[in-house]
Amino acid sequence: MKKHGIPMRALLRQFLAHILPAVARPLRVLWNQIIGFLFLVLALMAAPRLVRAVREFDGDMRSFFEVVLSAIFLVVMGGFAISSFWRAHKLSRTG
Repeated sequence: MKKHGIPMRALLRQFLAHILPAVARPLRVLWNQIIGFLFLVLALMAAPRLVRAVREFDGDMRSFFEVVLSAIFLVVMGGFAISSFWRAHKLSRTG
């Protein structure tokens, strides 16, 4: 079906070429913000466990590994959160 001499497929292609980039970038920003929030929640959930492990530290290997593993988990999840928020920030600033 043609309208004014332009095939409908070409009109649809032009429409999608203009609309998809305008919709995809905000969705990617939102996705990175949601993922960053989830990683931040995971990191914050590990914080009380780390505090408890440090308070209960008595010098044996088990308590040492509890402190180390809790700290590693908190740092990794916090790093992923910061990375996701930074990526969302960079995406929202690009043209």
